Amino acid sequence: MLVASGLVKHYGGVTALDGVGITLDAGEVHALVGENGAGKSTLVKIVSGAVRPEGGALELDGAPVRFAGARQAAAQGVAIVSQELMTYDDLTVLENLFPYGGLVSTREMRRLAGPVLAGLGIDPPPHARAGELPLADRQLLEICRALLLEPRVLILDEPTSALPRDAAVRLAGVIRRLAARGLAVLFISHFLEEVMRIADRVTVLRDGRVVLAGADAADVSLDSLVGAMLGRPAAGPAATPGAPSEAEPGARAGAEPAAAPHRPGGAAVSLTGVTVPGRLRDVSLTAAGGEIVGLAGLQGAGHLAVLDAVCGRARPSSGSVWLPGGRAPRSARHAVTSGVAFVSGDRKGRGLMLDKALWENVTAVSWLGQGRGGFLPRRSRLVGRARAHLERLRVRGDVRAGAGDLSGGNQQKVVLAKWLDAAPSVLALDDPTRGVDVGARAELHGIVRGLAAEGKAVLIASSDLAELVELCHRVVVFQRGRVVGSLAGGRLTEPALSLAMNAGFAGSAR
Repeated sequence: MLVASGLVKHYGGVTALDGVGITLDAGEVHALVGENGAGKSTLVKIVSGAVRPEGGALELDGAPVRFAGARQAAAQGVAIVSQELMTYDDLTVLENLFPYGGLVSTREMRRLAGPVLAGLGIDPPPHARAGELPLADRQLLEICRALLLEPRVLILDEPTSALPRDAAVRLAGVIRRLAARGLAVLFISHFLEEVMRIADRVTVLRDGRVVLAGADAADVSLDSLVGAMLGRPAAGPAATPGAPSEAEPGARAGAEPAAAPHRPGGAAVSLTGVTVPGRLRDVSLTAAGGEIVGLAGLQGAGHLAVLDAVCGRARPSSGSVWLPGGRAPRSARHAVTSGVAFVSGDRKGRGLMLDKALWENVTAVSWLGQGRGGFLPRRSRLVGRARAHLERLRVRGDVRAGAGDLSGGNQQKVVLAKWLDAAPSVLALDDPTRGVDVGARAELHGIVRGLAAEGKAVLIASSDLAELVELCHRVVVFQRGRVVGSLAGGRLTEPALSLAMNAGFAGSAR
């Protein structure tokens, strides 16, 4: 139905696609997988007409095509449902299905949409607002809108990423039925067990190239799929789902030394049966004083919501969050005064006041947030405190210089210094080394290990799997708002962690 061959695309000096091809047959679900940055999004944009390639060709139903845009691609039979929902929540279901309806009557809209909605298994009131529908039904509404274009090729980009498991299973059935009707379905997903269950064939991209082309899904194992994505075998024993496993001392993968063996003691942060609507479902975990606990998952998996709950930025609808001293965070400010530090990798947006001096940044939380030093503390005392922290962290810069004048690595150290000045007992780290060089990264890791050795509880979420492996005593893995297991000691490796995030643990995959 659709053949892409030799596609080439560059963004600046970066090669996004280097001679990529894929073939989609009518009546099949063809999965496209790969790590972030592998080239999946660029390939999808070219096939759906949003981006023009610099080289290569497209054929649709045996005829060469060149799309001038997504509208033209849709008119010729290629429809896409993006990961980000494009529903207009204030409009009705019918208005969402016919956003360019013009003079089409409501009766005609109902006549056209009724059979398609029924085929997808949803029956919303025609005048219901899209924003009132469950998330799963809004996702199906997007698919319905695409199907009303009567496509020959349907591209589904991460359609289940934000869905609970039961809704994802329901959508999988819909996808199989669409293929059975003769559509060619291109299915992009990070959930590999879902890929294995739905797809007929699988293509893997890595670094802008095809490394596995149209393989029969029945002949591909989860381990071999992860190995193709990573470029090396997905070795390492699987962890047991459920309760976190015990940390095991020993060497870890990576150039940096592993975290010291954890000896429980001191303050702790714990979540018990925590549910945050749309983000977490019945999550329980504990980080003891002196322990570095990683939080891992794909986008929207729920691991970042744990940090928000601990930092008082997300209020659970059920369950409890406890901080050292038996306090529950009632707000972000209360969490700060209760000893929680939030270190963001977004240092420019959420970490620093770039137009202020270093001493003002370092003392902002303890003075303004906690009220330490009184209403009008002596400036010399604040400057002295800031200087001591910056010297400890080896920040290269004058304490009176502007934060915006520092390098990225030194800026991130200032963010950490700001929270150290607040004397926290719990550190919540969100991609703390994002965008810093290797040297600064190693220094920051050393600082975090030192803080844990002082008895502080550390929770860290990171998009860098190597960072989690190098730094953590154990890593708790999330999928769709739930804890699916953990890895520790010799079981904590990058391939095993990637496999767990994408496909779950042993016994959860098919």
